Amino acid sequence: MTVITKEYLKQELDQFNDQQLKQVADFIAFIKFQTRFSQETVNISQFANLYQEFAQEDRELAEAGISDYAELLSSEDKVSKN
Repeated sequence: MTVITKEYLKQELDQFNDQQLKQVADFIAFIKFQTRFSQETVNISQFANLYQEFAQEDRELAEAGISDYAELLSSEDKVSKN
């Protein structure tokens, strides 16, 4: 069995034609793409923290919006009574 080293691969590449080199380049791009996505790990605690942060912001916006909405309804009631 041949030990695969960078030097061995370089020697092999030197013998390839342009079409073969294109195939190798495509395969290298595929490996890089695959590696980039396989290394990403999901951090559940990070999602939980973001959820809590956004939930608090949503509550604050909802509370501010309710006051405005109540004022709008009140002013509409006054207009419709006149």
